[in-house]
Amino acid sequence: MTDVTAWGEVLIDFTCTGADAEGYPALQAHPGGAPANFLDPAARYGGRTELIARVGADVFGDRLEETLRRAGIGVRGLGRDPERFTTLAFVTLDGRGEREFSFARKPGADTGLTFGPGEEDILRASRVFHFGTLSLTEEPAAGATRRAVAFARNQGAFITCDPNLRLPLWDSPERARRAMEWAVGQADGVKVSGEEGRFLFGTGPEETAQRLLSAGARLAFVTLGAQGCLACTCRERVSVPGFPAQAVDTTGAGDIFFGSAVWRWLSLKKEPEDLTEPQLRDIARFACAAAALSVARPGGLSSVPELQDVEALLRRYP
Repeated sequence: MTDVTAWGEVLIDFTCTGADAEGYPALQAHPGGAPANFLDPAARYGGRTELIARVGADVFGDRLEETLRRAGIGVRGLGRDPERFTTLAFVTLDGRGEREFSFARKPGADTGLTFGPGEEDILRASRVFHFGTLSLTEEPAAGATRRAVAFARNQGAFITCDPNLRLPLWDSPERARRAMEWAVGQADGVKVSGEEGRFLFGTGPEETAQRLLSAGARLAFVTLGAQGCLACTCRERVSVPGFPAQAVDTTGAGDIFFGSAVWRWLSLKKEPEDLTEPQLRDIARFACAAAALSVARPGGLSSVPELQDVEALLRRYP
């Protein structure tokens, strides 16, 4: 049985690290993609994982597959597309490590994701199925995503979703909003940032959490960057402060937060409705600690902290 299967993009993030003498950006390549970033904590902390994604038949695809294997993430669902190049993201950072994205994806290999018997076999054995909204921007990936979500639900999987808003990939904000509304409406577990909550509902953290629960979520998180997060079930609600962090690059921090939270929840072997307030707080604190450690290193997959480091940070701030 697989603990967590994620669906969607795995790509190369090129992060700007400065400029040369003529003012052109100096770039450093890091493996990334929200679903892959989400899976890495579960794999690193002992879970069984699979990624269903597409990369190009190129050197970047080779390196990404190698990276996933080293991370312990299953690659039975990783396809190679000879017609599309591996998707590339270009990330610029401000002085606080906050990001702005541009994409080389016209089309990228991730947009060619399809759903068939091989993907069905993986989902039949998955406890959790995770997806985002970047796979909803283009066909055939968009239709395949909808079929995969329906199939996973019919198999009894716990559905998790991180909308992971990237407006440059949408032809309009309204289309992005409709896709996000559909996505969060499918999910048992949802994570949105405060910014995404304002985009989606026009609300602050408390009301955003309530809107997610009203849409059907059984476990909801609203992340607030360095300020921590709000975590909710239908019975419990906790607000957890963030941990001190020297932010270098926030790429992947939200994905790592959510992947860590889902792993911690799975380890308790309890339905969300049965979580006590201390257990929900423990899940949220663990996820905040993992995210805080991740921003001190560049990249997404390359910034996931080790379990002992997360536990040491939690002991430092009991």
